[in-house]
Amino acid sequence: MKQLNQKLAVIQTELKAKKSSYNSFGKYYFRKAEDILEAVKPFLLRENVSVRVEEEFASELVNSTTHVPVIKTTAILSDGQNSISATAIVGVDLNQKGMQTAQQFGAASSYGKKYALGNLFLIDDTADADSTNSHGKANQIVNNAKLKMSEDQWKKAIDFVKGGGAISAIESKYNVTPSQMVKLKSINE
Repeated sequence: MKQLNQKLAVIQTELKAKKSSYNSFGKYYFRKAEDILEAVKPFLLRENVSVRVEEEFASELVNSTTHVPVIKTTAILSDGQNSISATAIVGVDLNQKGMQTAQQFGAASSYGKKYALGNLFLIDDTADADSTNSHGKANQIVNNAKLKMSEDQWKKAIDFVKGGGAISAIESKYNVTPSQMVKLKSINE
């Protein structure tokens, strides 16, 4: 009969977890915890093991300086007598715009599950687009190219300056022509 570590080694070497989700902003595919769990199911009966994921609010890990809540997620492989586990520690971003608190904790929970399972089953995400994607920012920095303003963006820039916004903020993002600069400077005179 195989030892638990041998069963885990079989799963680690044979497991193929697909990337079923697509990020249209970054234009890449990524895997979720659900993808890993779906991929591991065929091994459960074959290797006579079970997998469970446990989470806890890790208040002892909260950074007292920044007051970031932390979720500790543990993925556990068990044969009924012994178990092997892997843990992921994830901070909850309470400043995530457009999300309610429950969604912020849910996002951190999903992230923690994915990485705890990935750690347990040796799923290497270092080459994944979701771990290396710069969402186009690297090209902007490398090229140091500023965007040309569309007519709509020009109108928004005028409104921004009328509202007290800094012209330098516009200059940092857009290629502002000399005539546009004159117009922007004349707004607050």
